[in-house]
Amino acid sequence: AVQLVESGGGLVQPGGSLRLSCVASGFAFRTLRMGWIRQAPGKGLEWVSIISADGMSIWYADSVKGRFTASRDNTKNTLWLQLNNLKTEDTAMYYCANRNNLGSFDWRGQGTQVTVSS
Repeated sequence: AVQLVESGGGLVQPGGSLRLSCVASGFAFRTLRMGWIRQAPGKGLEWVSIISADGMSIWYADSVKGRFTASRDNTKNTLWLQLNNLKTEDTAMYYCANRNNLGSFDWRGQGTQVTVSS
């Protein structure tokens, strides 16, 4: 069965940092584009980063560009998202997911909560 398990979320002050991890199993992780999606309270899903299968091409939403860094290790079936200079508007549930050819996802994890508050 496909599994995506995120971890690393928490409560952090504005300006702080967190590193999210996502461990994948049950599918050919190394062959797929992957990404991070977030959902803030009362809002829809927002892709924040998409990383190519080989990790060489990475896209970021304008709202996080220059502050977030995505990476992956296909030998460990793991995806990371480094969150720096966090802002209150980054508060959301963060999910890792595959990025399919329709611009959506087929699988996503249970999410990890990021709360930015003073």
